[in-house]
Amino acid sequence: MAFERCDAPGAWQLPQGGIDSGETPEQAAWRELAEETGLGPGEVALDGPLGDWTVYELPEDYRRGEVWGQAHRWFGFHVLRDDVHPVCDGVEFSSWKWMTVDELVDGVVEFRRRSYDEVLRGR
Repeated sequence: MAFERCDAPGAWQLPQGGIDSGETPEQAAWRELAEETGLGPGEVALDGPLGDWTVYELPEDYRRGEVWGQAHRWFGFHVLRDDVHPVCDGVEFSSWKWMTVDELVDGVVEFRRRSYDEVLRGR
């Protein structure tokens, strides 16, 4: 399941976000998933971490203040029922759809593509 960015129509990605003070990466993954898609333990189950942390530099237009890059800890989830339908937050994501790994990697913005390729395709 992939999500289309509100600020970049046609660009697809997975939910992501920062780790708040006192949160573990796993807790942050659950919180971000709920905030951005409305999905929680009743709809999805955590499979666990995927691969290692990935890091990338942000292009100038995406930089905020002193934030020039991002580090990501990836987690896999699976849906628990056939009738699961995310509710996009309308702030980060405008829509969602099922995509293959290849479609998702090809549809993510260029500066994130290497990380997606590494984690989802193992390259």
